[in-house]
Amino acid sequence: MSDENQLFTILMVDDDPDDRLLFKEACEEVRLRNPLDFLENGEQLVDYLKRRGNYADREGAPFPGIILLDLNMPLKDGREALEEIKADDELRHIPIIVLTTSKDEDDILSSYGLGASSYIVKPISLDRLMRVVNSIGEYWVQIVEVPTIEGQADTGADDI
Repeated sequence: MSDENQLFTILMVDDDPDDRLLFKEACEEVRLRNPLDFLENGEQLVDYLKRRGNYADREGAPFPGIILLDLNMPLKDGREALEEIKADDELRHIPIIVLTTSKDEDDILSSYGLGASSYIVKPISLDRLMRVVNSIGEYWVQIVEVPTIEGQADTGADDI
């Protein structure tokens, strides 16, 4: 990837601290240079995106380029957050990748039905997770053009 390419923040929403740490380590191992942010549940995610509560100071800050969303979380699960985000005209453009342990066909169908861009079952080994992270980096960072809204897209930082 060349220096002229822009990077965006990858936002991971997962209540499991071990999964968040493993994802961060996998990103470092495959040299994914995008900035990473982490949240623990769907309620935090919606507040983060709508700049409410603890995230009110983010007013004017860029939206993440992609969101990695677990389905089964406390307070507001991933399904509820996905539905709320995709119903919001200001937020629906953000690609959301469901990254969860569920292989349930109903979860897969409902996630796509609610507007998920992709559905990935969490790998159980670090090696496989690194392959998933590498694939995310190649596809979502190097190949796909994510939407940019004036004043709402991350730029700068380092490349992969």
